[in-house]
Amino acid sequence: MNIRKKVRWFLPPGTGRYAAIDLWVNAAEDEGWSEAEVQYVIDEVVEATDDAAGLEVLDWYTYK
Repeated sequence: MNIRKKVRWFLPPGTGRYAAIDLWVNAAEDEGWSEAEVQYVIDEVVEATDDAAGLEVLDWYTYK
């Protein structure tokens, strides 16, 4: 799946990737993302090698 959408949300400092997923998913749902799109991003974050890599995935799907 090639998702080009971005989400507006805020990541509090010191948040790990699993807590960040929860915040990100809420924002994505508020912005009308489909369940398949959200699940795709969740899978990418969970499969990341560590918190930094998982947060980098979320950063890619975030407006700056």
